[in-house]
Amino acid sequence: MKTDTAKRVRVCASKSYDVIIDSAILSRSGELIKEVVKPCKVAVITDDTVDKIYSKTVVDSLKKNGFGVVKFVFQHGESSKNLDTYGKILSFLAENKLTRTDALVALGGGVVGDMAGFAAATYLRGIKYIQIPTTLLSQIDSSVGGKTAIDLPEGKNLVGAFCQPNLVLIDVCTLDSLPNEIYIDGMGEMAKYAVLDQNIFDVISGDKYQIKDLIYLAVDYKRRVVEKDEFEGGIRKLLNLGHTPAHGIEKLSEYTLSHGRAVAIGLDIILDNSYSHGYIDKTNLEKINAVVKKCVGENPCPFSIEDICDAAQNDKKRSGDTITLMMVYGVGDVREVKVKADELKGYLK
Repeated sequence: MKTDTAKRVRVCASKSYDVIIDSAILSRSGELIKEVVKPCKVAVITDDTVDKIYSKTVVDSLKKNGFGVVKFVFQHGESSKNLDTYGKILSFLAENKLTRTDALVALGGGVVGDMAGFAAATYLRGIKYIQIPTTLLSQIDSSVGGKTAIDLPEGKNLVGAFCQPNLVLIDVCTLDSLPNEIYIDGMGEMAKYAVLDQNIFDVISGDKYQIKDLIYLAVDYKRRVVEKDEFEGGIRKLLNLGHTPAHGIEKLSEYTLSHGRAVAIGLDIILDNSYSHGYIDKTNLEKINAVVKKCVGENPCPFSIEDICDAAQNDKKRSGDTITLMMVYGVGDVREVKVKADELKGYLK
């Protein structure tokens, strides 16, 4: 499975698979998928925005390589990441008589990847699926590592499963069609990786960089974490940096504020509190803040810390009466701090 200019990351978890990062590979997606999944019936799961831009290219390539294709399209946005849409996808798969030898293709951003991945994890107790992420956020984060989930009214990502894909195809050309705000959404998540990884921090701190290189570094960092801790029992919790306040912020905004923007705000909150608690010194705080601002620009928090803490009470990282926060001691030095849920307001200022 080789392309001339491709960057490749091999993820060796409970299921091993390749992440291929390249330009203009959607037209060859059927060829690449056929190398890991024998020709079968494939359900392409996508949203109404992505469907208009990329579905024909992917469907045509799948058919050219011997796959039978059916397609399910749902309304774009976080508001569709719910039990209703999930149930409709399962019914669609059953109506089209997909079997355990068939497969799903998730074509779209993080919502599509989560919905299709969770459906693949649970339909017939699990079938094969391929991730084709089309946003920067989904390319560097949700498409890799096997975490799938949907939202409940009570909170984000409260229902889900671990389900590693069979292949991830990242076409950096899809970023050309993104509105600037959606691109910045991905850079909000990239800011998190910059705090976690010195290499990513240094690249963003520089004058110029290729987004393809940043995507590769972020995917490879996540690969290393997932291989050590696939089911989030230890080191994988590092990837939750900024996410506890972020999920509260998203809930308060009724999911009108994007995930990456919320993560960047959550990261700001964690950085400020890491400084106030004496975990990080002012010099390092200012260097990190400069990189975060370079990623997302001005990104004010629209809610009070009290309301954010209240909204975060149902965060999935809560265990009993304890919430786990990832606090920053420096670039590449993030540590776990456990806080009583009813003391969260006093801890985060």
